[in-house]
Amino acid sequence: MTSRIGLRASRSTLALLGAALICASVAVPADEPVPILPESLTWFSPPGNGMLKGAWIVGSEQEAGPYLLRVKLLKGGKIPPHTHPDERSSTVLSGTLYVGFGTVPDEAAMVAIPAGGVYVAPANIAHYLWAAESDVVYQESGVGPTGMLPARNRGEP
Repeated sequence: MTSRIGLRASRSTLALLGAALICASVAVPADEPVPILPESLTWFSPPGNGMLKGAWIVGSEQEAGPYLLRVKLLKGGKIPPHTHPDERSSTVLSGTLYVGFGTVPDEAAMVAIPAGGVYVAPANIAHYLWAAESDVVYQESGVGPTGMLPARNRGEP
């Protein structure tokens, strides 16, 4: 009787092990990763701000789902107060990005975000940016569809 219990346990263990191996082999993708390299990005500048360039890495402004947007802001470049319909997390890749919240830019109230730092811009909250000391490269992530709307001062039409 003991041998039957041991045999059943061994068969059960083997069945579970086999199922786990099958699941593990299914979970591992068969294809090699395909890197998205900086030289393959398509850059654009919004009208009226030649100091700013952006490139969609994953997703796009119109698509539903996660996206990554790479941004270059040249030394001295500013992005005026604006909002986005979604929350965005931005990681500074190089340089120091100055960020402020509100509809009126205030350099004294801006916070320095150095390379490696991250800041979060909540949905529909006005914010503005400045590359005061050097060129800045940062990457934004969020969930689209998204967009950029100019922020209006209170009392403006």
